[in-house]
Amino acid sequence: MLSDQSAATVRATLPAVGAALGEITERFYARLFAAHPALLRDLFNRGNQASGTQKQALAGSIAAFATYLLEHPDQRPDAMLGRIAHKHASLGVAPEQYAVVHEHLFAAIVEVLGEAVTPEVAAAWDEVYWLMANALIAIEKRLYEESGSRGPRRWEVIERVPETADVVSLRLRPLDEGPVAGFRAGQYVSVQVELPDGARQIRQYSLSGAPDSTVRQISVKRVQGDDAAPDGEVSNHLHARVRPGDVLALSEPYGDLVLGDGDDRPLLLASAGIGVTPMVAMLAALAADGHTGPVTVVHGDRSPADHALLADHEAYAGKLPDASVHFFYERDAAPGTRTGLVELADVTVALGTRAYLCGPLPFMRAVRSQLIGKGVAPADIHYEVFGPDLWLTQV
Repeated sequence: MLSDQSAATVRATLPAVGAALGEITERFYARLFAAHPALLRDLFNRGNQASGTQKQALAGSIAAFATYLLEHPDQRPDAMLGRIAHKHASLGVAPEQYAVVHEHLFAAIVEVLGEAVTPEVAAAWDEVYWLMANALIAIEKRLYEESGSRGPRRWEVIERVPETADVVSLRLRPLDEGPVAGFRAGQYVSVQVELPDGARQIRQYSLSGAPDSTVRQISVKRVQGDDAAPDGEVSNHLHARVRPGDVLALSEPYGDLVLGDGDDRPLLLASAGIGVTPMVAMLAALAADGHTGPVTVVHGDRSPADHALLADHEAYAGKLPDASVHFFYERDAAPGTRTGLVELADVTVALGTRAYLCGPLPFMRAVRSQLIGKGVAPADIHYEVFGPDLWLTQV
């Protein structure tokens, strides 16, 4: 994929570029938002910008893509590209925006690296960028064609269900009363809200209801900030202000953490905290489809009172003929559940298991390591990260 001349240049300069990517992405976003302030107001997550996580994710994806091209010259990292493309499609990213990103990203590279960016170096990294950008554009084009839409649709909130002290489920139906396309269990939608300052911020929320429903359901955890990050603007807005009768803008469903069609092989669905949302939808789909293979359900939370969708989690698992359930709570564990963090030492994992993980990154990395230790193939372990994907930055 990468020309021989560019590959040699990228290989020689990757250490220097990689070491500077943090500063490069910092300057890139500053330049981008100075030139196009509407992007920060109405597209990019202002909380992730404030915390620095979006910058880390961008730097990690660039470094990972370049490294993959060098180590696998005849392939491309489709799993990584697919995950990014689904997120972009849910946001309505357009092909012409890649040229805008290119302009400000390469200006930032020159600012940081100075004279080290010779014409040869610039050409090589330009090739890397457009290989990645054009691959994403092609995938996003296919996703838009499959969904039949790029723009958001207006949905009315018809029910609000408190799940825990910090989680509320919102059930919505299309305001135009038109047909509702199906979705694959595990997918998410982008939700756009207008905040008091006029910004139209967008966040992704997993669909937590049964996939065959004509009503969409999302379950939103109120994000409370700390010294490293501010309170969640959109989650707190949805908790404090949105009630039945209000209208939200939703994208079509996207996301590649989905169950295989008609696959009766052993499955393991592991979640922690609000990561339970796609897993409940998966269990609902498995129950509706009459799945007969073994299903291992694993979840970790602070306490049963903090376990969102607990009743649905148990009920859908109970409808499967060969399901085992393992809930772990840091406190107040009831009989039949366990106290402490998720630990798979005593959990039977069948040969050939396909695993799906969703939750905080440290949780998923720990579970993935335990699964590999139990003989699960790395290619059979799939994950979803809420927010910027920092997995590659911590490998």
